[in-house]
Amino acid sequence: QVQLVESGGGLVQPGGSLRLSCAASRNIFTIATMGWYRQAPGKQRELVATISSAGVTNYADSVKGRFTISRDNAKNTVSLQMNSLKPEDTAVYYCKAGAAFWGQGTQVTVSS
Repeated sequence: QVQLVESGGGLVQPGGSLRLSCAASRNIFTIATMGWYRQAPGKQRELVATISSAGVTNYADSVKGRFTISRDNAKNTVSLQMNSLKPEDTAVYYCKAGAAFWGQGTQVTVSS
């Protein structure tokens, strides 16, 4: 069991940046995959990025080159640096640990 708490969401103008953080309640060193997902209104939840315990990353095509996922096993955190944000990035962003554990989500709104 692991609890996840996301932070860092907010309102940002197109072209701006945000950094999301996910704090885990226990050591994440043994969790093979950590990830970020998002869900926009009226749409299904979709993968944004994942990172393995070895640091191998995977990104959705829509965010490649703009978003960077990282993990700090010593601090039990996973982060998502989001640059060059677009209105279509507006969604609730969720942190996921392993196959079954989700955070409560943090809202990201990209609008002028």
